[in-house]
Amino acid sequence: MRSIWRTIRSSPGLGRDIGLVCAADAVVGLSFGAIAVGAGLPVWLPMLLSLVVFAGAAQFMFVGLVASGGNPVAAVVAGLLVNARHLPFGFAVGDVLGRGWRRVAGSHVMMDESVAFALAQPDPARRRAAYWSVGIGVFVCWNLGVLVGAFGGTVVTDTDRFGLDAAFPAVLLALVLPSLRDRATRWSAVAGAVIALVTTPFLPAGLPVLLALAGVIMVAITARRSAPSEVAR
Repeated sequence: MRSIWRTIRSSPGLGRDIGLVCAADAVVGLSFGAIAVGAGLPVWLPMLLSLVVFAGAAQFMFVGLVASGGNPVAAVVAGLLVNARHLPFGFAVGDVLGRGWRRVAGSHVMMDESVAFALAQPDPARRRAAYWSVGIGVFVCWNLGVLVGAFGGTVVTDTDRFGLDAAFPAVLLALVLPSLRDRATRWSAVAGAVIALVTTPFLPAGLPVLLALAGVIMVAITARRSAPSEVAR
């Protein structure tokens, strides 16, 4: 930990950027705790999710689907699918995790922010320092935010009045937007959105989200079929 701290201090601007990310995640964690409790879920549930799952998008997905009357099993499956991106993340930053219990702990604090900061560093020492600093910092700030938000949600029962309900779609949209630069990803998103909108009036909450994944399959099949014709040209 001392070597990580020394590396962060010797890197101009890195500590400041990490601090800003931690502060932003604390605010989002606060909104998550307030939304979860305001939706009628017990106070301990968002805290437990934040400690055990520690994946903002998956937690928002789970609470959003359960609060809207969806099946908890479908909510868990949706959360797992959202977190499937952690598999390639693990290959990308496996060298900074260490061995034994460090690898387990490092895997638990793996998220978009810690991976992005690590991959942006020019050398292994700074990669390791950035990854662990962001991971531990966000873990602490996120859980503190959820704690404050959960107890605040017991007082503010109508979170919609403060616009906190917008945090769920805003977080998911922020995660998706950078990927939409790719044409195939855009078509997958459009196809999935259409499927979800068409099936929502007829299916229980949660199932349209899972069916929207068919958009990815449709685009993949279309791309594979068009590939031979492009090669022939």
